[in-house]
Amino acid sequence: MAKSDKINFSTPSGFPEFLPSEKRLELYLLDIIRRVFESYGFTPIETPAVERLEVLQAKGNQGDNIIYGIEPILPPNRQAERDRSGETGSEARALKFDQTVPFAAYIARHLNELTFPFARYQTDIVFRGERAKDGRFRQFRQCDIDVVARRELSLLYDAQMPAIITEIFEAINIGDFLIRINNRKVLTGFFKSLGIAENQIKSCIGIVDTLEKIGESKVKQDLEKEGVAAEQSQKIIEFIKIDGSVDEVLDKLQHLAQNLPESEQLSLGVTELETVITGVRNLGVAENRFCIDLSIARGLDYYTGTVYETTLLGHEALGSICSGGRYEELVGVFLGEKMPGVGISIGLTRLISRLLKAGILSTLAATPAQVMVVNMQEDLMPTYLKVSQHLRQAGINVITNFDKRPLGKQFQLADKQGIQFCVIIGSEEAAAQKSSLKDLKTGEQVEVLLENLAEEVKRRLT
Repeated sequence: MAKSDKINFSTPSGFPEFLPSEKRLELYLLDIIRRVFESYGFTPIETPAVERLEVLQAKGNQGDNIIYGIEPILPPNRQAERDRSGETGSEARALKFDQTVPFAAYIARHLNELTFPFARYQTDIVFRGERAKDGRFRQFRQCDIDVVARRELSLLYDAQMPAIITEIFEAINIGDFLIRINNRKVLTGFFKSLGIAENQIKSCIGIVDTLEKIGESKVKQDLEKEGVAAEQSQKIIEFIKIDGSVDEVLDKLQHLAQNLPESEQLSLGVTELETVITGVRNLGVAENRFCIDLSIARGLDYYTGTVYETTLLGHEALGSICSGGRYEELVGVFLGEKMPGVGISIGLTRLISRLLKAGILSTLAATPAQVMVVNMQEDLMPTYLKVSQHLRQAGINVITNFDKRPLGKQFQLADKQGIQFCVIIGSEEAAAQKSSLKDLKTGEQVEVLLENLAEEVKRRLT
């Protein structure tokens, strides 16, 4: 191949790939997330990476996310076939940009095969055509749970979400975090009480949701560009800045609901918020793990009630590390009936990237092996294989070194991969049914009977 024909094999911008130590960290975190999800009765499903474009774009589901379209790339001799296929309209396809919209379509497709309320989790890859930059990817793994019911869904499902978030992040041990809770009915009801027109409310909620990114003065400017009077925009700013303890914020909201005109929806939102907070407390979530934040709105149009965002304290610049909320009409877009749901999402690829860069998490060893059985002499390979199998059967991860090389080189190889122990068996040890066990972390080396080797390794690993 000529130099000018050299293939560019670098990864496409925004599409990550992982070294073994990074992938092992991802799998470790996935296992924690899966265990917590399943402890609350969520069951796994998988939806296609590709959906019909009209599904992803149904009634504003797309939000501001840029969708990757997809179509077959046919060789030149089949170009006419491609032209005839007409990948347009209902046949146009795209990569899924989140898990929630495809989940809604999944329910519509399997309605008569599922039991409701239906609680599922997914840990699939999603794709977004946004500009790739540090900590932002075009392909990433998203870990979602949702519960969907027919007609009515208890607000206690909303209350479960902060409990699940708390268990996951406490198990990962990433430090102090805060789950910020709000209800979009509170925002919508307050805007209505100010006399803001119905057709302006969605865009106003979207502007409020950008407060942390663009600041108070820019929010006011953007609200006024939407036709909101300066006096109204000032009241909105004052409203979303209401703070204090959870009970203090609820008291202030109740007072406003009792004294503002046309506050029926505001009152409903406050009542729902109280129910969720009571449930969160009954589930044992510590008071320092959650708060009410009236600036939280979530950008996607399909959220209608409770919304959540989780922030890592001291690292607020990382943004939300887990978010979600309740929706009433999303599944109904496909079925024409009311099917309320609530869910949360962890963008795991983004989260790992941010936490590694901040030094909050560290990668794992490059290999899961805990022990290397070194190769002292080729004629003892049958012994090495038997010892390796004995250790594996005891639940210990083992690499058997099949290549004969200097002992120091084998120690270096084990240490480079993060393997703590080396088992050394020469002819004298084999004859006496013994081994030397070397701890590469401490440098200590002890003699152990082969029949006791697994027990000794386990004791030193704990």
